[in-house]
Amino acid sequence: MVQGTASHAGKSTLVAALCRLFAREGYRVAPFKAQNMSNNAAVTETGGEVGRAQAMQALAAGVPVTTDMNPVLLKPQSDRTSQIVVLGKPWRVDDARGYYTRKEELWPVVTSALNRLRAQYDIVVIEGAGSPAEINLAQYDLVNMRIARYANAPVLLVGDIDRGGVFASLFGTATLLPVEERMLIRGFVINKFRGDPSLLDPGSDMLHDRTGIPTLGVLPYIDLSRLPAEDALEWDTLGTRAREAAQSGAAVDIAVMRFPRIANLDEFQPLACEPGVSVRFVGDASELGQPDVIILPGTKSTLADLAWLRQRGLAAAVTARHAAGTPVLGICGGFQMLGAQLIDEQGAEAKGQAQGLALLPVRTTFAADKVTRRVTARVAHTTALWTSRDDAGALDAYEIHMGRSTPLDTTSLAAPPFRIQTQGSDTDDGAC
Repeated sequence: MVQGTASHAGKSTLVAALCRLFAREGYRVAPFKAQNMSNNAAVTETGGEVGRAQAMQALAAGVPVTTDMNPVLLKPQSDRTSQIVVLGKPWRVDDARGYYTRKEELWPVVTSALNRLRAQYDIVVIEGAGSPAEINLAQYDLVNMRIARYANAPVLLVGDIDRGGVFASLFGTATLLPVEERMLIRGFVINKFRGDPSLLDPGSDMLHDRTGIPTLGVLPYIDLSRLPAEDALEWDTLGTRAREAAQSGAAVDIAVMRFPRIANLDEFQPLACEPGVSVRFVGDASELGQPDVIILPGTKSTLADLAWLRQRGLAAAVTARHAAGTPVLGICGGFQMLGAQLIDEQGAEAKGQAQGLALLPVRTTFAADKVTRRVTARVAHTTALWTSRDDAGALDAYEIHMGRSTPLDTTSLAAPPFRIQTQGSDTDDGAC
């Protein structure tokens, strides 16, 4: 098991690396994270929803991702509530206190999923969440030391030296744990180090003297920006890349709306890594400028983020740039915002309705059940953003959405839409 002193210490990446190493040695290996919190999601071959990190780890292991690898996924949709996805399907929406009361109900779900993986694979590499030393929440633990105790798994504790205070973080995390849990920690790992690792030896020796736990490895800082981001902590990385691209005179300027509940942020990492491309995350109309492309991304709270878009003056700014000829691309919730109307009578996300930006001839109605499925797709015809060729292959795509979008009369809108035609789909929701 890999646990960390804090979020973003490198747990997900280390699990992926171990999965790849074990797979190369000929073992059947699978990742496992009992509970993940992220709006970056992936769809399994059977139509279940899991955290994107577990999909990446399964890819590293060379196996298909399954819902057993991430049996509980929390998708924040407001400052206080999250949609709880259990074994790939939405279960309920709850706040933190309500969720904590359901932990015992979820414990058999988590252990059964782990048991199935252990029966199927030679090695299961387990990932924790946040820190095991969240002592105020220890009684509700579903993902850290309780899992380690259940599986009797040796634990690697990872600390991020790039953020400073790594020895204090490792020492403090270990000493805050009860003795029986501290004994499961078999080694420390120092991550993201730049320079001569021998400089750390005195600190590692002192840490060993005080805890009895050896430092088993020092991992160098590596640019992993091409790997899928797990959550919005990657804002900083993508923002840095945008500034670097702008300073180097990027040929293409892409503005992405920085929704408070943005979903699948990692979709923009390939664009941000492309030479000559600047990807800027825009949170106010004054920041928009005159980009070459505007993107409205996916969101876990479509109506609330549409209201945010208007409050920030961005709705008017986007429609003005569209009128001036700037291509505007909507993904999932962003696509729905580009339509004429959004209606959520059942409160699937947030009860209410709103007028969209009226750039696409569609109306979106939210339903209680979520569509999660894999599809293949092709570009239906050439537009400002897409090129349709007879020899173009099918796109491997997916859909995750609560909304159902239906076409309206196109004569009442400003411009004809482009479409990505999905095969085997009864909606044109643009979520692929």
